[in-house]
Amino acid sequence: MLTSRAESSPKNVPIAPSIPPASVDSPSLLVTLVNHSTVLLQQPGSNILTDPVWSARCGPFGLAGPRRHRLPGVEFDRLPPIHAVLLSHNHYDHLDLTTLRRLAARGGSQFVVPLGVARLLESQGVGPVRELDWGDSLDVPGATVHAVPALHFSARGLFDRNRTLWCGYLVESAFGKIYFAADTGFGPHFAWIRERFGAPRVALLPIGAYEPRWFMSPIHMNPEDAVEAHRILGASTSIAIHHGTFQLSDEAIDTPRRRLLACAPADSFLTLDNGQFARFDSRS
Repeated sequence: MLTSRAESSPKNVPIAPSIPPASVDSPSLLVTLVNHSTVLLQQPGSNILTDPVWSARCGPFGLAGPRRHRLPGVEFDRLPPIHAVLLSHNHYDHLDLTTLRRLAARGGSQFVVPLGVARLLESQGVGPVRELDWGDSLDVPGATVHAVPALHFSARGLFDRNRTLWCGYLVESAFGKIYFAADTGFGPHFAWIRERFGAPRVALLPIGAYEPRWFMSPIHMNPEDAVEAHRILGASTSIAIHHGTFQLSDEAIDTPRRRLLACAPADSFLTLDNGQFARFDSRS
């Protein structure tokens, strides 16, 4: 890594924040990319938030770690009521305690985490929390959440590597199936998810933090990997996540998007800006 030379990224990229509705009444799904891996999933009777991060830095105490290059696409105070918060693992760019405390203070949210992560949230007064192992399921308002495998790891310090689990989530509802891959390398779990649950209507697939490949490939997909995962899953539509906000590896924040646009089927693999949303009706 001492020989690595990271691409430069612009310091502050302007965005156009959006204001999501308090609820979705029509039989449709509204998917809003907030930033990084934070996505708001809205269906009738159900508002679900994934890996919420609103802090300026993703690191200890908000004072260290990579800083954001783009603001969140939805202002925190503009968030609708959140029925369930899905947390994939304990890395700082996915589990932001400052944001979770703010969400818990609003009330009304069920926090869903992989095995071993509940203790950290409860120590911060964040709850109620429910832990899931791979293959476990939980009913939340308007949906059933299944914890599914991912190829990654966990750690928040120097001495706790892999002491807690990591996962993706398959959200099953009247709309269909939504797959949140969170952080993962490319592997056979995509075929397993397709076989176990069927093809998802929408897949949220990570495309960033992949360089250098000799170091990152076991834990992070690049855009070409994500396109192959999209094919294996048979997803009707995939949406790119884990890019564009924090520079976590050698490629610049907008390089993953450019590479994806060059190799992905434009009609079925979307790249959204922070704050941009996609709507899917019950027939699409």
